[in-house]
Amino acid sequence: MSNFPIIKKRKDFLRAAKAETVIFHNVLLQAAHNVSAATQNPARIGFTATKRLGKAHIRNRTKRRLRAVVREIYAKYALDNTDYVLVGRFDTYCCPFENLRTDVIRAFKKINKAFTAPQEINDEETADCAD
Repeated sequence: MSNFPIIKKRKDFLRAAKAETVIFHNVLLQAAHNVSAATQNPARIGFTATKRLGKAHIRNRTKRRLRAVVREIYAKYALDNTDYVLVGRFDTYCCPFENLRTDVIRAFKKINKAFTAPQEINDEETADCAD
């Protein structure tokens, strides 16, 4: 059904909520490093739509649209050893699909930059110390 691993446990959703968060008009993206014992895990994705959005058919459509976007962009934008949680917002279920796709891509780029920037600085510092 999906080409990517899905987050299913509540503790993983809560861990992602406590880490990095990026907010755009149509989507909210949370991410955290995966803490499993394996060294190289593919990125996992979770989807959330709260009751504040509306009735069940609205929440279902919101999550369906988010899954469709992630299916298209997962291979290019998801980092290994990272858990992502996409949270639907009020306009997620009715906005044009291209706008939703653009917001999700921008959110992934922004949150990935936050995850990769500190590691690059640490690598440069260790290289300076070796000289």
